[in-house]
Amino acid sequence: MSLQIDTLAYTNKLRRLAPVQKLLFAIALLIISNLAHPPVQILIAVWMSVWTIFYAGIPAKIYLKLVYIPIVFWLTSLPALVINGVHIHQFNLIQGDTITGLDIGGYYLYISKQGIEQAGSIFTRAIAAISCFYFIMLTIPFTDLLQILKRVGLPILITDLLLLMYRFIFVLLNTASELWISQQSRSGYRTFSLSIKSLSLLIGQLFQRTLEKYRQVSLSLESRGFNGEFQVWHSYRYHLSRRYAIEAILGCLLLLELEFKIAVL
Repeated sequence: MSLQIDTLAYTNKLRRLAPVQKLLFAIALLIISNLAHPPVQILIAVWMSVWTIFYAGIPAKIYLKLVYIPIVFWLTSLPALVINGVHIHQFNLIQGDTITGLDIGGYYLYISKQGIEQAGSIFTRAIAAISCFYFIMLTIPFTDLLQILKRVGLPILITDLLLLMYRFIFVLLNTASELWISQQSRSGYRTFSLSIKSLSLLIGQLFQRTLEKYRQVSLSLESRGFNGEFQVWHSYRYHLSRRYAIEAILGCLLLLELEFKIAVL
């Protein structure tokens, strides 16, 4: 999936659009989503999905798979948000907040109205924010993001570390995939005990091979006269789009106006 995401970042329909324009647009919506009410957050998530799927040409199936990940995390935290419990003698304190509940050993467990509202608010904010991050991740290559960070004054040491971390994520995933396929072909996960043993071997080999890859990268950098800064070649010439800029500004203004009306009400 990570390799596919990186490929899409280099091949999407908005590839030639200036990265700064896309990044500022996503950041503006991210700020609005953190300050807005749920209806506006839902509109932001839908609008960013339109930009990602239709404007950038990202396959809807891949995008929905990515959206599915934060939804799963939200679902796992849902019981902790919705279900509350108090001592049975304190029932009168939470009676107005209770939808339904039951007595268990002197305690009253109940589904909270406030908890449901809080869970809904977290969900809309998370979906709006993650849609902005996915737009950046799927339309702007990581090297272009690093170039922008350098222009705004981020230290070169940090950008180089980010580039190395990004590189080794793919090394780690490729190595893990190769080892898992090799073990799977030898029926290494046939039983539970065998699966645990195979998993421990995979982790050990993964650590060893990652260190070996790191040594190879270090030697190759030294042999090429590395001077402390990575130089990335860019073959694309970007352009600013007036149409997209006008659409983005008008959309943000409409969202702010809607948020103002909701806040007043």
